[in-house]
Amino acid sequence: MAGHERQQHLSPCLCDLMRLLWSLVAPCAYLSLLLTLLLLLLLLGLRVWLQGRRRARRAQDGGPAVAFFHPYCNAGGGGERVLWCSLRALMHRRPDVSFVVYTGDQGVSAEEILEGARQRFNITLPRPVAFIFLRRRVLVEASSYPHFTLLGQSAGSMFLGWEALTAFVPDLYVDSMGYAFTLPIFRYLGGCQVASYVHYPTVSTDMLSVVRERNPRFNNANFISRNPVLSAVKVVYYCCFALLYGLAGSCSDVIMVNSTWTLGHILALWRSPSRTSIVYPPCDVRAFLDIPLEEEEEEDEGEGWEELGHELGSEEDKGDRKCHSIVSVGQFRPEKDHPLQIRAFSTLLHRKGEGPGGRESLRLVLIGGCRNREDEERVLMLQGLCQDQGVSDLVDFKINVPFEELKRELVNATIGLHTMWNEHFGIGVVECMAAGTIVLAHKSGGPKLDIVVPYDGGQTGFLADSEDGYAAAMENILALSPSARLEIRRNARRSVERFSDQEFEACFLAAMEPLMIKLER
Repeated sequence: MAGHERQQHLSPCLCDLMRLLWSLVAPCAYLSLLLTLLLLLLLLGLRVWLQGRRRARRAQDGGPAVAFFHPYCNAGGGGERVLWCSLRALMHRRPDVSFVVYTGDQGVSAEEILEGARQRFNITLPRPVAFIFLRRRVLVEASSYPHFTLLGQSAGSMFLGWEALTAFVPDLYVDSMGYAFTLPIFRYLGGCQVASYVHYPTVSTDMLSVVRERNPRFNNANFISRNPVLSAVKVVYYCCFALLYGLAGSCSDVIMVNSTWTLGHILALWRSPSRTSIVYPPCDVRAFLDIPLEEEEEEDEGEGWEELGHELGSEEDKGDRKCHSIVSVGQFRPEKDHPLQIRAFSTLLHRKGEGPGGRESLRLVLIGGCRNREDEERVLMLQGLCQDQGVSDLVDFKINVPFEELKRELVNATIGLHTMWNEHFGIGVVECMAAGTIVLAHKSGGPKLDIVVPYDGGQTGFLADSEDGYAAAMENILALSPSARLEIRRNARRSVERFSDQEFEACFLAAMEPLMIKLER
């Protein structure tokens, strides 16, 4: 009886609760509708305000403006080379258009940035470009987000994009660094035409597979890969983020990608095939064409190299060719996997042993740019690894070197080393091949699909994907006869013409032409 009475008492309570909740549905719906309308009015007001600022600016300047979003424009990587070559090409094509670069580089002047581009990339712009110096670049720094880094950086890029948009409202906005979440801000709030050049997808199916397979990498910590629950949560997180990333990227009117590998991922995520095309990044291959490739290989005593040393103005480059230099070119970022290079080099030294043609005949030269203090600390860590491996006396670090020094190092190298897994393209790989250096690259991404591929049926380089594989490949290259190495170098040099500055400019201008025509309206 007591239970029956409690059940009778509970039923009216549940009914009262249901009626209360139902009575709140209508007010909540009205409130949600009101808040949505207020938000839409706010966004519409911001759009009208920003478009008014653009019209006022255009009336004052007397013409349209194109803005590039590149928060690290003073860095020395391949992405920055794309930026400067893009600006140079558009300036030559459209003298009536003004150009702006949004950058987060503080403590440097516009003149210093342009001089850095000239020294590092041998690029001089035909006329001035304006710089908008953003103050909140820390919002896109990976170090600001120890957890949920992708989400944090993407949200931060939206705030940084808003700072850029309110500072200067362009007619055409170009994201040249891969911050896709800035695209809807400039398109829908700024009313701008939008283009993007994608070097590397922020999230990819490869990243999902790494987490699903619980494979530890630089972007998948050991404590996550060892835990099935955390791995499952991260897969869901990546899937949700990939959906948002695709929606943001699809806002772009023109989409350019730098390789076949990147194309596949962007088509899968952004789903805009009619607006997407491959534009291989510009590699300064012509700067290496003065190198007398036949002489340097056929003259075993070094006459060709001595002649080239005079041309480059360096006495130290006329050294003994019996000492083989293994050169790596790439920014000091975690994905470049410099530790693998050092460990593979150490393994090679153990294989070679002492004596003639052994340990003392080899050197590893790591050339790259440091963007910030985090990169500088990474270099210190790598130097510590060299000491642990017992190879510090045979490894040189060259940071933020000018173009002429880079050229000298590549000219004198026997092997060009690359170890990044799923490198989106690999400008450093192309430069090594153009310089006549035998390339040993990672068996994945752009090097595998686009660069280190047969040319007219001939071999253009080598691929590896493990420490032992790299050591064995380097040993194999060093054991080749001069004539065999010369044949590979010839094939490689002929194959990289398709990655020249001229090819990039032609393809870039063709992709941008529909948007540039609209600027006249």
